[in-house]
Amino acid sequence: MRICFSIVTPSLNQVRFIRRTIESVLGQRGEFDLQYLVMDAGSTDGTLAIIREYEMSLQWSSEPDHGQADAINKGLRQCRGDVVGWLNSDDVLLPGALDRIARVVREHPDVEWVHGRCQIVDQSDRRIRRGVELYKHLRSQRYSRGSLLTENFISQMTVFWRRPVLDEIGYLDPSLRFAFDYDLWLRLAQRGDPIYIPPPQACFRWYESSKSGASFQQQFAEDTRVAQRYAQGDLWPMARKRAVNSAIVGVYTALAAIRRLTRGGPAAP
Repeated sequence: MRICFSIVTPSLNQVRFIRRTIESVLGQRGEFDLQYLVMDAGSTDGTLAIIREYEMSLQWSSEPDHGQADAINKGLRQCRGDVVGWLNSDDVLLPGALDRIARVVREHPDVEWVHGRCQIVDQSDRRIRRGVELYKHLRSQRYSRGSLLTENFISQMTVFWRRPVLDEIGYLDPSLRFAFDYDLWLRLAQRGDPIYIPPPQACFRWYESSKSGASFQQQFAEDTRVAQRYAQGDLWPMARKRAVNSAIVGVYTALAAIRRLTRGGPAAP
């Protein structure tokens, strides 16, 4: 069976990275078909000129939206592939990623979603935070729904799921700014376990002005609120969740303070 992928990229003023993202998708090779959609929110920095260079190979639009989740949902509603996912406009797929997913999907027809190992890179594509990458890799190899409820160790840019599932569980929650991906994982997890693909599948780009880099405290607060939706009143997972998130925020805050001191800036967060 030949698999058709549909991939959505939400974008807003990402002229620095959008070409790398697009080429990482269009450069995938294997026994599959590809529908690629770029949903731009009205970029003014030259992003649209780059997108237009590839318009023979992708679908795109540029119009205001109500946030990242809304933009992704617009794209998902246009997806016609068997398997879908999204890739943010500063992240990249690694060579062979879609071919590996296609093989897994063909070999496991009852599995509804997959995810894989993710590398972390900086603005110049240099690998960073290898310890975080290894930690998530080890956690993913020991997946359980209970562990996912305690901690979101799944890397969004590696997640793909069968498109018909959306008709049953719904789309991303646009009221969430940071944890709409985690909310979707927990809905998928209620239906069944994913398959984990150990080889690196994608790169997550971390930098201080990115949404994850600049707003990690708000991100983990929303992450906790999302977990409460699915804890079903069980206090123990939520106690562990708060402890884990508090520890992670503490580490990130300390790292931010070290970076400021290294640059000679104020030490206070």
